[in-house]
Amino acid sequence: MITRLTIPGATSVHAIRAIYTALTIVEGITALDLALGRATVTHDGRATEAALRDAIATAGYEVGECVEERKRLV
Repeated sequence: MITRLTIPGATSVHAIRAIYTALTIVEGITALDLALGRATVTHDGRATEAALRDAIATAGYEVGECVEERKRLV
């Protein structure tokens, strides 16, 4: 599964590092792609929206929009 998050307050490299560190403790994440104001999380389904929001809140940031999609076989 892929979850795409917007994180409006994450506007610095420090913010991205803090969010990355916070997300590494969430079980089931297989890949992270972080940039200013957004995160794309690839996971096996165990990383729920609530778990991702909680981890990001621990880093001191709020999640705006959260869109979840299943990986598609091509």
